[in-house]
Amino acid sequence: MIVNVLFYVFGAILVLTALGVITARNPVHCALFLVAAFLNSAVIWLLLQAEFLALTLIVVYVGAVMVLWLFVVMMLDVDVEKLRQGFTRYAPLGALIALIVAAQIGLVVYVRKLGLDETAAAVVDRPADYSNTQELGHLLYTQYLYPFEIAAVILLVAIVAAITLTMRDRPGQKVQDIGKQVAARAKDRVRIVKMDAEAKQ
Repeated sequence: MIVNVLFYVFGAILVLTALGVITARNPVHCALFLVAAFLNSAVIWLLLQAEFLALTLIVVYVGAVMVLWLFVVMMLDVDVEKLRQGFTRYAPLGALIALIVAAQIGLVVYVRKLGLDETAAAVVDRPADYSNTQELGHLLYTQYLYPFEIAAVILLVAIVAAITLTMRDRPGQKVQDIGKQVAARAKDRVRIVKMDAEAKQ
């Protein structure tokens, strides 16, 4: 009973924080709402006895991805106001997609509640010495090794793309020219001027 109450409480908070991500005007506020959404998602993972996924969600997404996201937003100098101008234009389409997703989730819950889905697996109580981290690692490096490696390559491409966007040419940007620095000579950079000393009045 208490598990169901906690699920609905944290699920409601998760929905509210997700709405805050797309409605907040300040990018930093969006990031904070997203952090709250990740934390509530981690709690829901804990309720499903998936401790490793919950900790990964906090450490990786909250601790690393959010910092990287804020860094990219600040470095790219995104014109937030210009992006917000098209929010109302795409609002009907977004509302339609949200209704479709909500209907799909409701259908899944309805089917499982009636017991019509025979493939649905209930949460099974595991013994104290059970390690879902070991089980997940075994699956990742045996049955799902190739998808895992492909995902790693895609993430690497995304990192390179982010660095490329950050280092793109901008007007007024000062960059280093290593060739000119190496070819610099002292006589071209320093000029010694000899002046006669003036007597103090």
